[in-house]
Amino acid sequence: MGNHAYMSDKLTTFAKVIPCLLLISYGTGLCTADNKQQHLIIMRKLLFALIGTIFFGISTSAQKKFSVYAVGFYNQENLFDCTHDEGKNDYDFTPNGSYHWNEMKYSHKLHNMSTVLAEMGTDVLPNVGCAVIGLAEVENNHVMRDLVAQPALAARGYKFVHIEGPDHRGIDCALIYNPNLFTIRNTKLVPYVYDLPQDSTRATRGFLTVSGTLAGEHLTVVVCHLPSRRAGSYYRELGAKQVKALKDSLLLDDPQVKVLVMGDMNDDPTNKSIHECLSAKAEINEVGADDMYNPWYNLLVKEGTGTLQYQGKWNLFDQIIMTPNLLNKDGKKDFSQLKFWKNQIFRRDYLFQETGKYKGDTKRTTVGGVWLDGYSDHLPVVTYFVKQQQ
Repeated sequence: MGNHAYMSDKLTTFAKVIPCLLLISYGTGLCTADNKQQHLIIMRKLLFALIGTIFFGISTSAQKKFSVYAVGFYNQENLFDCTHDEGKNDYDFTPNGSYHWNEMKYSHKLHNMSTVLAEMGTDVLPNVGCAVIGLAEVENNHVMRDLVAQPALAARGYKFVHIEGPDHRGIDCALIYNPNLFTIRNTKLVPYVYDLPQDSTRATRGFLTVSGTLAGEHLTVVVCHLPSRRAGSYYRELGAKQVKALKDSLLLDDPQVKVLVMGDMNDDPTNKSIHECLSAKAEINEVGADDMYNPWYNLLVKEGTGTLQYQGKWNLFDQIIMTPNLLNKDGKKDFSQLKFWKNQIFRRDYLFQETGKYKGDTKRTTVGGVWLDGYSDHLPVVTYFVKQQQ
């Protein structure tokens, strides 16, 4: 099987690792008459961690093996090249613009973003990473070619999908993918349609729709970047309704297709646009046939964490939301088809400011006109899906 798989012959692994843990703890002097209780506590923690790693426990057959696939999303925060694109208001990102954007800064940005993208998913899939990653705020085909040519991504052979959109600043959605894991069937950019007369001349980012095959199954990814908070909630709710209609049309064309809606929603999972208009539910068993499941809802509500901060408060705008055919309901563990396993906000220490006024905030490329040689104002997100090997 390919190196994308996370194989789990659970009983064998368990039998091999437990003696190692015991040897380590005794060999380091943990188990003495004076600290036996400490030893027991440490061993209990190690055992729980091990059981979590052997991810479905001993309740499933010891002979079953599973493949894991990672799918991510990351807002690139202004991944621009240094030249002006005709018809776009991208002058800030030119050498004479407000950011004094030059080849050196551009090359650093490419290196930094590719480093993060290559690390996404490696907590579970070392040296493999994500099969698919949706992107927001990329300027054009040129930056996408330069991005996947970075050594960290080129080493895995990542390709990209980008379709030029009508956004006045020139920022688009895109997608990178590992062709050894995900193969493309077709792509299209579905336009965001304004419905008020006063907006008749406006244009913004559409919905990049990429249909392909993952784990031998039909999977379509819709990459979104809904209108900003400055635009008002009406426009995000309008966009979410259009995304839901798009998702419904995909399922009408192929009832077996599995759909992921991902992106920078500029709204939290609790906001009307996501929870009501897109009908993205917080709990798996709440998800009806026409709904979607949003695994990020409880991360925000119950854990108080998110993907970007504003005035010291976390928001969770970056989400990957899925159709019910990717779910195991009622506690089932049927992975004969591709199913959702878990999700994570991807964190590394280098993604955060370590000192100064903004300590603890995400480390951006530029703040207050000062170039920080950072990454993005958003954190990446990753979802993991599992399928039993045949």
